[in-house]
Amino acid sequence: MATAIITGSARGIGAAIALRLAKDGYDIALNDIAESCFENNDIMDRIKALGVKCEKYIADVSKYDQCEAFVKNVKADFGSIDVLVNNAGITRDGLIARMSEENYDLVVAVNQKSVFNMTKFAGSVMMKQRSGRIINLASVAGLYGNAGQMNYSATKAAIIGMTKTTAKELGSRNVTCNAVAPGFIKTAMTDALPDEAKQAILGMIAMKRYGEVDEIAGVVSFLASPDASYVTGQVIEISGGLSM
Repeated sequence: MATAIITGSARGIGAAIALRLAKDGYDIALNDIAESCFENNDIMDRIKALGVKCEKYIADVSKYDQCEAFVKNVKADFGSIDVLVNNAGITRDGLIARMSEENYDLVVAVNQKSVFNMTKFAGSVMMKQRSGRIINLASVAGLYGNAGQMNYSATKAAIIGMTKTTAKELGSRNVTCNAVAPGFIKTAMTDALPDEAKQAILGMIAMKRYGEVDEIAGVVSFLASPDASYVTGQVIEISGGLSM
C-alpha cells in the first residue's frame, strides 16, 4: 500500500486532501502542530472508515529536527513514503508599514522553511525508492501579490521557485514535484471576512463563487495519480478565473 504524508492536515484544505487521497487508496500520515488540533475532529475516523491505515504525527514542520524525526517515524510505521503534500501554512496579515519582524519571520518559517525541511527528508526516502510525488500548496498571492500579505505572498512565491528546483533535482530519480495555487477557497478564514470584503472578492472571480476544499483536493489527487507521471515543475492555479 502506498503512503501519503499531508502536513497541516487536521482540518481545512489539508484534511480534505487527506480524505481524498485515502479514497484513492493511500495510507495516510496526518500531521499538525499540536494534539489539540485533532480534538473534536473526526478526520482520523473518516479516513479509517475507508479501509486504509491512518496515523497522526504531532510535529512543528517549521523545525528541522522535528521534520527529520517525523519522516523517520512515518517510514518506520508505513514502510514507504510515496506522496508528500506540503500544506501547512499560516497567515499574519498586515500592511508593510505595520508588519512586525516577528510576524514576517513566523510566516516564513511555517510556510516556506517547512517545505525545505519536509522535502529534504521525505525526498531522500523517495530518491532511494526511485519514485515519489511531492505536491506543494502555493497560492494566487504568490503569483500576483496581495495587499496586506507581504509575508504570505513572499512565502508562496518562494514555494513556486522551490517546486521548480525540486522538480529539476529529483526528476532523474522518478520523483515529480508540482504546486497548486488556490485562489479564494471557502474555509473558516474566508467565512470570517466582512460581507463587503466578500462581495469585492467575488467581483474579481470569473465564476462568481468561492472554491471548495474538495476542488483543491481533486487536483492534488490528479498530481499524485499515475495520470500525472510526466507532469513536473508545474503550478496549477485553482481560482475560478481570478487572474483573467
